[in-house]
Amino acid sequence: MTPFLSFDSTVALLPLDDIDTDQIIPARYLKGTDKKGLAERLFADWRTRPDFPLLAPEAKGAQILLAGANFGCGSSREHAPWALVDWGFRAIVARSFADIFRQNATKNGLLPIALDDAAYARVLEARTANPKLQLHVDLPSQQVSFVGDGAASFAFSIDAFAKHCLVNGVDELGYILSFADRIAAHERKQP
Repeated sequence: MTPFLSFDSTVALLPLDDIDTDQIIPARYLKGTDKKGLAERLFADWRTRPDFPLLAPEAKGAQILLAGANFGCGSSREHAPWALVDWGFRAIVARSFADIFRQNATKNGLLPIALDDAAYARVLEARTANPKLQLHVDLPSQQVSFVGDGAASFAFSIDAFAKHCLVNGVDELGYILSFADRIAAHERKQP
């Protein structure tokens, strides 16, 4: 994984509650284990509608998805964050996340940002008013802010281990392997 520090991006708007993993990527597309190409299946059943928000011109190239509460509920399929990342999303901003989705997301380089109701309402209102709105996401400081408006900044929390892995661009195995020298030294001391 690439180290995750900070970035600026426009925001794709999908402020619906209870978007489950079968909506993110329908079960009929879960036969493969390759992460590449899953963007073609992201929200497959919803993308047939011409008014689907991710098809709007202002959503093109957005690396942030603004969703509602309980994003990623349903089954524990890891394909959901794979498809979101393959689409180009680096962060999902929502009011809350399903626990398993949040864990799968961070393990795959996708940052789930849960904002409190007041902060979420401000971001949603600003994005609704301005489709070209950009947010600055800063994982090391755990802050989301409006680009060009230093006064509007919102804190978010993240599990310390997940943050460490994202910031350093390692998964759980990479984290363990970072101790290879210490592990080898310990094993040399054992009979």
